[in-house]
Amino acid sequence: MIRLATLEDAEQLFSLNEKFNGKDETELDKLKDSLSNNEQEVIVVAEEDNILVGFVCVQLKKSFCYSDYLPEITEVFVDENYRRRKIASKMIAFAETYCRENYPLHKFELLTGKKNAKAQALYASLGYCDEGEIHLTKRFS
Repeated sequence: MIRLATLEDAEQLFSLNEKFNGKDETELDKLKDSLSNNEQEVIVVAEEDNILVGFVCVQLKKSFCYSDYLPEITEVFVDENYRRRKIASKMIAFAETYCRENYPLHKFELLTGKKNAKAQALYASLGYCDEGEIHLTKRFS
């Protein structure tokens, strides 16, 4: 089943995020707070037999420069035991539909690794294309 995440999903999402991003990237209490209070993010989960097997995070970017929201898919993860079942595609489609029905928008963006060929192939199969922009980061310690 593909659905929106709820506060009751916090512990399972925490475990999935540790598999995806590694340990110590967040704390369970902070994840719970985000699930309860972050109105700029939509989190979609895939559930099989009451077990979460994947998630998609969409940031709802909004600027005074534009009338519409610019949703950006920032995270896509499916537990490796559940891959190759089109779960990521279904979660992304759910996220797109949910956002189109609930926010004014005219396009989606997403971020993926330059060397992540499998993810790029998935996104291309869903209609996403490289627009030639460069993503830059500045870290602060």
